[in-house]
Amino acid sequence: MIAVPDNKIWMFDTTLRDGEQALRASLTKKQKLQLAQAISYLGVDIMELGFPASSPGDFDAVAEIARTVKGPIMCALARAVPADVRACGEALSGAEKSRIHTFIASSPLHLQYKLRKTLEQATEQAVNCIELARQYTDDVEFSCEDAGRTPIEDLCYMVEHAIAAGATTINIPDTVGYTVPDEFAAIISALKQRVPNIEQARLSVHCHNDLGLAVANSMAAVAAGARQVEATVNGIGERAGNCSLEEIAMIIKTREEHLGWHTAIQHKEIFRTSRLVSQVCNMPVQQNKAIVGANAFAHSSGIHQDGVLKAQNTYEIMTPESIGVRANELNLTSRSGKHVIKHRLAEMGYREGDYDLQEVYTDFLALADQKGQVFDYDLEALVFAQSLQERDDPYELIALSTTTDAHGLASATVALQCDGATYERTATGYGPVEAAFAAIASMTNTPINMVSYNLGAKGSGANALGQVDITAAYDKQQFHGVGLATDIVRASVMAYIHVLNMIARAQHVHSLKQHLHADNRTTSEVNV
Repeated sequence: MIAVPDNKIWMFDTTLRDGEQALRASLTKKQKLQLAQAISYLGVDIMELGFPASSPGDFDAVAEIARTVKGPIMCALARAVPADVRACGEALSGAEKSRIHTFIASSPLHLQYKLRKTLEQATEQAVNCIELARQYTDDVEFSCEDAGRTPIEDLCYMVEHAIAAGATTINIPDTVGYTVPDEFAAIISALKQRVPNIEQARLSVHCHNDLGLAVANSMAAVAAGARQVEATVNGIGERAGNCSLEEIAMIIKTREEHLGWHTAIQHKEIFRTSRLVSQVCNMPVQQNKAIVGANAFAHSSGIHQDGVLKAQNTYEIMTPESIGVRANELNLTSRSGKHVIKHRLAEMGYREGDYDLQEVYTDFLALADQKGQVFDYDLEALVFAQSLQERDDPYELIALSTTTDAHGLASATVALQCDGATYERTATGYGPVEAAFAAIASMTNTPINMVSYNLGAKGSGANALGQVDITAAYDKQQFHGVGLATDIVRASVMAYIHVLNMIARAQHVHSLKQHLHADNRTTSEVNV
């Protein structure tokens, strides 16, 4: 019997699993760790870390996060296949609290065309894997894939057998985002009424947003008796995405008196976590996105503006501060001490373990000399830029200079350091960014295909930090690179180098000098 207060709604975050698998470029282990730490601060109850059987890299990332991140129950996904379950058990062995989440399809469509099995055969396979998972942990979740299109009698049959085998959470996914709220709520109600051992497990829901109903379906399911909601930060995920975690959390928080439910979410962490997920995953948040969009607390109508000035709740049902939005009002200069930077980052929600104070302070002083004034968004950008770097990064930018003539033809000279040696090359192009990219390409033996290039700004004004995001393809993989600088050409070069470093690590390149042409070596290898 699940002994929990009936008004507690458990929040299951699958940003690192369902969200990450939909990205154009895979995340590195360091990026996954960074996101996992932020999501743990958010106060989720369960965090699904990945799919360990899918690749050695995913297994390693799941194992590292399970060992090092504290707070939530650490969960990993497995098909109803013994090898998958064992991989989950091994990857989660270092976690304080662990859960294995296994699944198999239940709908006639999936059974016939994907699995080529009967309902009874699929159920037997699920039962065997649930029993195997129980050898690793007492906390086992089972999902009936495509439950939204499964006849209710078939769904009840599979759920009853799964609970009897030892599943402690039963997840009902609307895998293809097909159902509507009253229909989905009826599924939950029927399970509670018709499955005799249903009270021995917690009912969960996992809704996709193909019809824009993921949040509505999830809330309808909770009203019908589900007590766990599976969601992602910013609603990222396959196709149109998943149920948005911040929307569920703030609906329950804002309407708590009416609904009578609560979550353990730390609401003031929502905005920072949203921005981090957006940056790391290269998934911009639409401006009119509920809760975390740039316009969520903006008022353009004169009537609305007047009302908000007189009484904030005339047109705002929640405050910006309630999700952790702060005004960029502190004026920091090069005279600000290290303790001031540390204090301000703490006020913004950053823990000491999130960054290296000395490195951030050094970068802050350089930026303050350039800009004069440094604001909150600048500090956040510096912390984010630091997170992009790995200790074993093989390529480092040493020098960059560009010129452009009146006809737009540009020349760029780039110097890179690799394994202690410095290499330099000059190239031309139509614009300084193209020229700099050409110089790097001619210097290295890593042919990449530029898939996308996006330029944005951190803050406002002529001296705002520029952020360049590029997606590049190499050897049938895509890599996301980020660069931050007050100069957009330098930001572009930093993004390109970020991609090169990710490729080098992904390809396990140990002797990178072979990727540089011997005639590129400068006369002075160390000091250019």
